[in-house]
Amino acid sequence: MTRIQEVRARQILDSRGRPTVEVDVTLEDGTLGRASVPSGASTGTYEAHERRDGDPADYCGLSVRGAVRAVHDEVAPALHGHDVGDQRGIDTLLRDLDGTANLSRLGANAVLGTSLAVCRASALAAGRPLHRRIAELAGVDTPSLPMPMVNILSGGLHAGRGMDVQDFLVVPAGSSGVGDALHAVERVRTAASDVLANRGLPTLLADEGGLSPGCASGHEALTLLVEIIERAGLEPGHDVVIAIDVAAHSLVDPDGRYVHAREGVVRTTAEMVDLVEGWVEEFPIFSVEDALDEEDWAGWTELTSRIGQRVQLIGDDLFTTNGTRLERGIAAGAANGILVKVNQNGTLSGTLDVVARARDAGYVPVVSARSGETEDAFLADLAVGTGAGQIKVGSLRCSDRLAKYNQLLRIAEDDTLPFAGKP
Repeated sequence: MTRIQEVRARQILDSRGRPTVEVDVTLEDGTLGRASVPSGASTGTYEAHERRDGDPADYCGLSVRGAVRAVHDEVAPALHGHDVGDQRGIDTLLRDLDGTANLSRLGANAVLGTSLAVCRASALAAGRPLHRRIAELAGVDTPSLPMPMVNILSGGLHAGRGMDVQDFLVVPAGSSGVGDALHAVERVRTAASDVLANRGLPTLLADEGGLSPGCASGHEALTLLVEIIERAGLEPGHDVVIAIDVAAHSLVDPDGRYVHAREGVVRTTAEMVDLVEGWVEEFPIFSVEDALDEEDWAGWTELTSRIGQRVQLIGDDLFTTNGTRLERGIAAGAANGILVKVNQNGTLSGTLDVVARARDAGYVPVVSARSGETEDAFLADLAVGTGAGQIKVGSLRCSDRLAKYNQLLRIAEDDTLPFAGKP
């Protein structure tokens, strides 16, 4: 009764009002697993291909009707009768059916929606929590509740380039559990609204629910964030530490220089390395993501050598949850952590393989949402099931973000699960 009876897809809308794919996998006993696919604004060149139709009259070219048809016309017949418990076999079949390295024929959105729905249907059919099923697939004996990394101030492509650096986030390092961590972050998020309003700065929401005050430089934004943490009655560097997502791929010009348009400065790789190292020395920074471009391998190696013993250096566009890219980074000594985004990879099994390899190499995995999300909370179960230790979802605003945080709170009711705590 765990064989796949039907696979259906539809076009739904994500948190930015843009089309995305949702897939239903129905089993012979009537069990239905459903999953939807996120989409990014700041994307790496080596991500799995997100198939969109390109018709300017249909959602400005962003419709996904072709990906939906691919599920109905090719994926559904191929999976009919397969046992839903064979996640790896199904994911391999999907990749083979597509036949391209980056899933560009069927579309990674068609493939991933199916892959995640298969996993959810399998968990439901077995009467098991989704995070337990994921732990089984990942070979993780002890799932754990992750430490949240939460967006407070936004710029870059998430906020109309109101600031050069994309995101300034907080990690409630002094917290003892998920509930305590989210409470601390909400104190910071509320203080941020108050501080910005008192200064007459904008309090409009960016894509991931953060605020975009339009600071002229990264230093100014970091100074502001320290003030906000203190305004919340918390101690920077103890109760709360800072994380940064530079998203440098969106700053680099054809000559390999980093254009900080808001600040009015153009920097070389060496100057970017000095800049980030200076921030780390002055502020209670715990993690820096995508400090350099995805092809600036020499710069990444230098940056990792300089500050990799002091902070997390996370590769997002650098690695794009891609095993080949990760292997190159390991060999080059570039970064010491990897952002894990399922839609960059295209299948659940492929994503779990990347997490496992990262761990083997001593790289920290951080499970992450995208700027275009849905109410699907799969990501929360993924972070718990893999025991990743950290999750990056967005701010404590907007239901697409809160769906993940609320799922973590539900999962936390299982008091046998440890809390990862400060990484």
